[in-house]
Amino acid sequence: MVRKIFKTDNSLVISLPRESIEMLGLEEGSEVSITVDEQHRRIIIEPTAVKLALIDSDFAQQLGDFIEQYRPALEALAK
Repeated sequence: MVRKIFKTDNSLVISLPRESIEMLGLEEGSEVSITVDEQHRRIIIEPTAVKLALIDSDFAQQLGDFIEQYRPALEALAK
C-alpha cells in the first residue's frame, strides 16, 4: 500500500488505513514503538506491550473483587 506524507502544523504525518489499525487492536491514543532500520531504509511501527506483569496478582484479584462487589455504586458515581 502506498501512502503520502503530508504536513500538519510543524509535523510531517503518514495516515494509516483504518483496517490496519483495527487489525492490530489500536485506537486513537494507543502507544506505538517506532524503529528506523537505516540499513534497509524502512520504518517499523509496532504496538507497545501492556506491562501487566508489573501488577501484583493478589492486588489485581482484590481490585476485581472490589469492582464486582461495588459495581452499581461505581456506575452511579460515574454518571
